Amino acid sequence: MAEEENTRKKTNKPSLLKKWSTILNSCNLPENAEMDLISKFLLIIRSCVFSMTLMSGIIGGLLALSFTKQISWLNWVLSTIGIVIAHAVNNIINDFFDLQQGVDDDEYARAMYAPHPILAGLISKRNLILLALALNLIDVGILIYFMLTVNWYVLFFALAGIFISVFYVAPPINLKKHGLGEPAVFIIWGPLMIGGTFYVTTLGQIPYWVWIATIPYALIVTTILFGKHIDKHDPDKKKGIKTLPVIIGEKNARIINIVLMGLFYVVVIVLIAFKYQGIGLILTFLSIPRYIFVTKNYLKPKPEEPPKDWPIWPLWYVGFAFHLIRLSGLTLILGLLVNIFIPSQYLWFW
Repeated sequence: MAEEENTRKKTNKPSLLKKWSTILNSCNLPENAEMDLISKFLLIIRSCVFSMTLMSGIIGGLLALSFTKQISWLNWVLSTIGIVIAHAVNNIINDFFDLQQGVDDDEYARAMYAPHPILAGLISKRNLILLALALNLIDVGILIYFMLTVNWYVLFFALAGIFISVFYVAPPINLKKHGLGEPAVFIIWGPLMIGGTFYVTTLGQIPYWVWIATIPYALIVTTILFGKHIDKHDPDKKKGIKTLPVIIGEKNARIINIVLMGLFYVVVIVLIAFKYQGIGLILTFLSIPRYIFVTKNYLKPKPEEPPKDWPIWPLWYVGFAFHLIRLSGLTLILGLLVNIFIPSQYLWFW
């Protein structure tokens, strides 16, 4: 029987592509999978959340293309690569400092929903820091290129992002512990990532309406962190980590997150009404049924046990926030594409 079981496990081993796609979707290896170097790297940098950063880069570039056809495609690509690398470094910094300060342990949610790079034995503390430095060197190279080919003002976007990323968890500021984690995420994934990509893609231009156009996606990304902090309300409260849900209460936080998700559609309407963007953005309304579905789950308490095949337990509300952003972000991108490639005179209802 043991031999048959071993044979079954060997024949059911997932392919490399299956392993990598599972990690990108859930931050976990599939069942019966053996660790390989790329899988380990993807787990260490928490690659499962990079889709939201890719969307920031895509949105920034599409906004630039809606503003002028004279864009730098190379800068758009480099900026998107740069912000994804910055996100990876941010994840590494978070894991390192949370472990150093006694926040992360085997009983804390971070080590339960996905392998913690150090606690799970994927990498040593020293090598984790070396990896962060190596990734930062790539971003420094991209930044120098932008400073030489655009202007030195790009340094503002980079330094602001570095400051917020480091002091999100690092002492003495530690934004997360003082209820400032959500505003920090709003600033990074909206004005800094989308606005910064727009700036370098247009070779140094950024009209005022772009800052408004960064708001819808920034709001929806913020709901992901808010959802995660709601999930960690009880352990964070015990550890003295004053996230917004700890400060205002778990139930109030769920209501506020529903409102933030709804404001995504409100700001889209403002962008259309004031003609900052075309009517194509109405495609974002296709995600409203999913918003209603997510809202229904936010109005209910978290279950005692996870449903079958729920991949990120003990996290719960953040899963629904991610479920919404995948569709709302995609429809936002589709709406921007419609505005770019279909002149408004052909949209008879505009």
